[in-house]
Amino acid sequence: MMFSEKADYTAFKGEKIKLAGNFLELGSPAPLLNLPNPHLEPIVVGGEGNRVQVILTVPSFDTPVCAKEARIFNEKLSSIEGVEGVLVSMDLPFAAAHFCTTEGIKNLDFVSDFKDKSFAKSYGVLIPQGPLEGLCARAIFIVSKDGRIIYKQVVPEITDEPNYEEVLEKATAASKEGASCCGFCQ
Repeated sequence: MMFSEKADYTAFKGEKIKLAGNFLELGSPAPLLNLPNPHLEPIVVGGEGNRVQVILTVPSFDTPVCAKEARIFNEKLSSIEGVEGVLVSMDLPFAAAHFCTTEGIKNLDFVSDFKDKSFAKSYGVLIPQGPLEGLCARAIFIVSKDGRIIYKQVVPEITDEPNYEEVLEKATAASKEGASCCGFCQ
């Protein structure tokens, strides 16, 4: 796979990390992938659909910040009609099943990118070096019904939480805009 010259950056405990994979700009098509859920069933992530997708990427939901993020978005996204939340990590599907059951997560689709890191590479969120090498950076993508990236947030410090309010505001607006790009690309 060819990687873009452009890249997003994050940091882990203050150490800057250039992320690997394809750099996705606002308005670009969201790569379409099939990833396994906790029951090993394929879930479609990205591309066109009948709902707006909020795709959350985390290093591992088995950390306090990632678990908190999952709980918050599980609760908040369920109240936005026409929006589905998908959480992507490198965690094994079996661990995701345990986490969902333990934490009562029922409103997010958990999918695993453990097999070949195709999601992390396609969305440009692969951590290529350091102690978190091979994991996803903490990032959020909103994909419109017509399959375009209309919002992107790469959290500057992996150990920090995302800007929940901004994501929820953009997801709500996108759900009301229909299938077209909702204007965040301009």
